[in-house]
Order: sequence, then C-alpha cells, then structure tokens
Amino acid sequence: MIEQFRKYIVDNHLINKGDRILVALSGGVDSMVLAELLRRCGYDIAFAHCNFHLRGKESDGDEQFVREYADRVGVKLFVRQFDTMDYVENNKISVEMAARELRYAWFNDLINANEHSNGTDGSHPSNNSWIHLRFDKLALAHHADDQIETFIINLLRGSGIKGLRAMQPRNGMYIRPLLWASREEIKNFAVENGIQWREDSTNSDTVYLRNKIRHELMPVFDSIKPEAREKILESVNHLAAENQLYRELIKEKLYQIEKIDGVLHSINKRYFDKQLLFEWIRNFGFSFSLCESIFASFNGEPGKEFYSSEYQLVIEKETIDIFPIDLERTRPALSQQAEIHPVQTRPALSLITDNPNIAQLDYDSLKLPLKPRHWQQGDRFHPLGMRGSKLVSDFFNDNGFTTFQKKTTLILTDSEDEIVWIVGHRIDDRFKITEKTKTIYQIVAE
Repeated sequence: MIEQFRKYIVDNHLINKGDRILVALSGGVDSMVLAELLRRCGYDIAFAHCNFHLRGKESDGDEQFVREYADRVGVKLFVRQFDTMDYVENNKISVEMAARELRYAWFNDLINANEHSNGTDGSHPSNNSWIHLRFDKLALAHHADDQIETFIINLLRGSGIKGLRAMQPRNGMYIRPLLWASREEIKNFAVENGIQWREDSTNSDTVYLRNKIRHELMPVFDSIKPEAREKILESVNHLAAENQLYRELIKEKLYQIEKIDGVLHSINKRYFDKQLLFEWIRNFGFSFSLCESIFASFNGEPGKEFYSSEYQLVIEKETIDIFPIDLERTRPALSQQAEIHPVQTRPALSLITDNPNIAQLDYDSLKLPLKPRHWQQGDRFHPLGMRGSKLVSDFFNDNGFTTFQKKTTLILTDSEDEIVWIVGHRIDDRFKITEKTKTIYQIVAE
C-alpha cells in the first residue's frame, strides 16, 4: 500500500519537494492511516485536530488519543476546540455544515499563518516558542468510498457535471492522497500494521444522509453488481476528465462573447441559452436557482436587477450586464476618475463641438468651485437647447443609458449643487456660451 500511496502522490502532483504538510487528524482509521503513511514516507508533517464537542466524553477522548499519538511519534499537533452548537444556533445551519465551516476556516488560518504562539487558540505545539508555520498543503483522508458517497449525494442534489465529478485529488492547497484506496483496504492496512484508531459512534447513525447511503444504499448496489463501486468510480473519473474539457470550451466561448470595460462585464442576450448563462454568472456568485429567474426575465421589461453577495446583474434591452454592487470601492475616487482642468481664455477661443469630453461654459454664470458627483434621485437640469428643466433620470432613459451608465456617469455641479454638466453628454443650457460671454471656462474630463 505504501508504494501505491507514493505513486498516487507522484502521478497527481500532490506534494512537491520541500512541502510542509498539515494533516487533518480526527483519530479515525482513515486519518490515522493517512498520518502514518505520510510519516513513514518521510514527508514533513504536522497534525491538526478539531474537537467539536458534539459527542461529550467521546469527543474529549478523541482529542486525548491524538495528543498521545502526536507525542509518541514526535509530530507537532494543533488542536482547536469549538462550540459547534452555538455556531449552529447563531448561523441557522445544520450541524454538519457548521462543523465543515468551522474546521475549514481554522485550517485556512493555520495554512496561511506566518507564525503562531503556543496556547493562544487552543493549539498544542510540541514546544513553547513561536513556530513558523507556512504550510504548503493540507492533507485530507477522503478515500474511494467517500468519493462514491459524495457522487451519490451530489446526484440527489441535482448537480451538474462539475458536482458529479465529486472530489478531486487536489483542490488548491487541499490534497487527498487516499482517494484511490477503499475503506476496506485502509482498515486492513491499519490492522496489519498495528495502527490504532478511534471509532466515531455517529458513523452508524443513518439519520445522516452519507451514513444512510453507506449502510443502506451501497449494499444494494453491491448485491446488484459485485463490481458496482469500481464502475461508479470509473464514471466519476470519466466525468472529471469530461468536465475539464467542458470548462475549457466554455472559457473559450465566453472569451469570444464577453465584453469587459473596467469593472463592467457584458454579453449580448442573443448568445445565451440557460446553461451558458449559468456558466457565466456562477463566476460572480449567482446560483443556478437564480439563473432560472434571470433567464425567465430575458423577454420582460429591461432594467430588472438581480444580486449575488458582491455583484449586481441587470437585464438591459440587448445585453446582460454584471458589475460590483460597491462601485465606490472598486473604482478610483471621483476626482481621479475625471480630472477637472479649468482654463480661462479670451473670447476669441474657437468653440469645440465635436468632443464630448470637453465642456466650454460661460465663466461669469458659474458659481465656483465646481464639484463632481454621481446622479441622485430627483436631480434636474436644463439640457442645452431646451427650454425648462428635465429630470436627469428622464434624460438617461431618453438616451438609452444602461443601469451601469446611470450609476457611473459623472455629474458636475457648482457650489450651490446646480448641475453644470452631465460629463461626456450634455451641458446645462444656463451656462452655455452666448454672444455676451466675456470669458470661456473650459473643462476637460480625462
């Protein structure tokens, strides 16, 4: 098994020379075998154990067991204790999801930390000095049977090809060196090599979906076809390969049709079917269920808006536009976005009428200083050539402004907040150049 283990690591490029590996160590047979294999192969490792306090004395017994093991083999151990049920209550999520979020957040902290002090967060390093961590990978003990169970869980959730490929040998910093081995192979190796482990009493509780699949569904598959597990794994591997090709083709397609202008991402609606739409918007945090609503709104009135945690999607007349919700945070300050360059000149200066980024105004009509800002509800101005005032929002709509353009177009105002210029589009008629103009005030928006 050791040689198969080494080969799998090499074939899948899981560990590089000099890597420091943090091993998630629960005390169960899978993680104990993983720890021993890594240790016996000579890799530079440390252990991380989570005590979720979900099984009373049994949880504390697991912690004591891994502490004794780490001391015996001389490997550094970090332990974090969690009030999992409190986290469940505060976040209104399941126990399984809470444990997942808590452990992965802590694992990320350990991997990304530059240094760590003994005792500050429940950790248990082997000395009391500051310890430089800088771990390169986190090793997880998922195996082939876990892979099959994950595939079935995702199948029941209605996952697409990406979900059905289940777990991968490597996902960023996370590696799974035992994904090739069955639960039976792992347990046999532990018995043959005198590796001790702790049994989790909840592993037999079929109230959990994974356990129900493991104890009730998989035996049915085994009875139908003796090599059912091997065939399911073959399908998972095929799906993983096909998913890679599919991703490359989707990326190429989106590259051809997506227009990017700063923080604005836009694609013409004519290119979309529902699946391509989802493959694009998922990159911005939109779910498939929301994709259904977005796609159904294609033929409705333009301007309908949808939101993910960080992005806004707007269905325009011809395009789908996506941009950050917090535009102020993602763009330069207004004074830097459009620098204002006033130039007082003689009336003899020729008028510029063909450059929308230059405004020439009657200097004596202005109340300085001029200030740039963005559109606000209720803004009115007197468009050049028009008698009376008009809502800026109506001006936007009449000129086919998209939601993104409305949010990002600069408006130049005087000291009394009267609109002087909708930058790049129209000056206010009250400040235009006339025969009585003595001094022209020229503004350039760059």
